[in-house]
Amino acid sequence: MSRIELKQVDKYYGKNHVLKNLDLTIEDGEFMTLLGPSGCGKTTTLRVISGLENPQHGVILMDGKTIVNADELFFTAPSKRGLNLVFQSYALWPHMTVFNNVAFGLTIQKVQKAQIRERVMAALERMQIAEFADRYPSELSGGQQQRVAIARAIVSEPKVLLLDEPLSNLDAKLRVDMRSELKRLHREMGTTVVYVTHDQTEALTMSSRIAVFFHGVLSQCDTPIALYSNPANLKVADFIGNPRINFIPAEATVQGDTMTVASAIGTFRFDRADFTDQPMKEGPFACVLGVRPEQVTVQALSGAQDEIVGTVDTVQPSGSETLVQVNVGEVSLMVKLLGLKNLAAGQKIALQFTPAQITV
Repeated sequence: MSRIELKQVDKYYGKNHVLKNLDLTIEDGEFMTLLGPSGCGKTTTLRVISGLENPQHGVILMDGKTIVNADELFFTAPSKRGLNLVFQSYALWPHMTVFNNVAFGLTIQKVQKAQIRERVMAALERMQIAEFADRYPSELSGGQQQRVAIARAIVSEPKVLLLDEPLSNLDAKLRVDMRSELKRLHREMGTTVVYVTHDQTEALTMSSRIAVFFHGVLSQCDTPIALYSNPANLKVADFIGNPRINFIPAEATVQGDTMTVASAIGTFRFDRADFTDQPMKEGPFACVLGVRPEQVTVQALSGAQDEIVGTVDTVQPSGSETLVQVNVGEVSLMVKLLGLKNLAAGQKIALQFTPAQITV
């Protein structure tokens, strides 16, 4: 078991309040990604969990056992927390072979030589680099060095694996390959993984859940699908998704059990029951519609009275998809279409929207 609970954790660097009253639970065996822009507190959270940093306030539990109680100045040593950390820099010993780099921790623990060899080779096999056991780090590519760093972290079979932007130094193609390797590794080992990144694609493709941070505050923690389709606020909606979500100013009115929203892209009606967790007034009141670029349907003009007509501004073909900037009155929308589309600047097109896919 390796369930981690952070309760009301505060971390300061001088007067800089980096983590603000953080409450987060990481379930046993899940792949939790800490996501956010630079300086949001995600790496600090990882370092607080690992014991490399101590918070000024709060409690951290692992499997129900307190490992940090800042108010009582109780901090379990990092070596006794049953976790391993993989850094953004590979941090390999340059004078040691791959085998000795991976075996280093086990050697310090005075594990028997036969068992060390068995466990090191098993870790290298798992990372598909067993043939490089006798090479030195300088003889390996960046991707191979990163695999060695991960092998070194998993060889001691930690309860928790902490990964601090481990793929940021790799090229785009290698990052895609390593994402698959990390997902496979997590599936095979079942270890709890806490992963830090600013790359939302990594977060969406690999995680069980994603915790989104802004300015030291946890804004939302949910599954990738829930986070993408139902963001908690405008900041999360704007940060998640590439290309970014379209925001359309609108005006809403509530009458009985129906909320009617009027905007440049049409008038939509929603069931008031869908908004029971929100404070509602009768209206009219201002709101914002969020529409993902791939959720807009483009059609030829039909001349229908309620048709939403847009004018193509720019077209960006990229092979597998085409990004189209479309103007509807004063509103500019990004539309994502699959495949190559024959559209030209100034062309009039009809746009369709599905109310169930619109976030209000």
